[in-house]
Amino acid sequence: MPGEQAEAAAHSQTLSRGIRALELLAQAATPLSIAELSEQLGVHRSIAYRILRTLEDHSLVFRDDAGRVAPGAGLAILARSVSRDLQAVALPELNQLSDELGMTAFIGVWDRQDCVTLVAVEPQHTGATVAQRPGSRHPLSTGAPGIAIQSTMNAAQWARLAPDQPYRDAAKLAKERGFAHSHDEVIPGLNSVAAAITIPGARPAALAVVYIRSEISEELLGARVAESAVRISALLR
Repeated sequence: MPGEQAEAAAHSQTLSRGIRALELLAQAATPLSIAELSEQLGVHRSIAYRILRTLEDHSLVFRDDAGRVAPGAGLAILARSVSRDLQAVALPELNQLSDELGMTAFIGVWDRQDCVTLVAVEPQHTGATVAQRPGSRHPLSTGAPGIAIQSTMNAAQWARLAPDQPYRDAAKLAKERGFAHSHDEVIPGLNSVAAAITIPGARPAALAVVYIRSEISEELLGARVAESAVRISALLR
């Protein structure tokens, strides 16, 4: 029926805008004003306000004293159920790896054409570190985590699963070495080392560290990250 189709389309558009609003808030370095969010969503301020009121009702966003909007506690509740086994198994390794190396350690998962940070841990006893926000994303073909994920398959397999993303020559090298390395690819000035995590019945993920500089050689750093990735993979079997 035409009326039902129009109503379904409107509901889909509203849901899409709400999800996009959550993505924008998660990616923002600081809380956003309603005006800023409506501009980034490309909608009138009144529409953005209605979307935020609905998200606020479910504790998915909150507004501070200045009226600016940030992700809410409800998102953490939802996130706990995402890749629960992977998070539970990986956290001890992330904590140990982060403190041992003095670097931020994180898990990157494959989401559509992107690599998305599932969980991240910063070292406890180090000064300035690189923040890696859960939910942050970048193209799978960019950066060490994506290269590590690519290294679990050949070019033909990759073309079937991610036809819009190029297969990197670096993935072949990562398969030989057991880890991938990148510099200046996702954020200028930052390095990342990653190793693939195999998950039965699911797409591979990656364990990675991110840093500005290190006194540890790339080979030793890669071997250490790969060691943790192997342990996580074994525990997921």
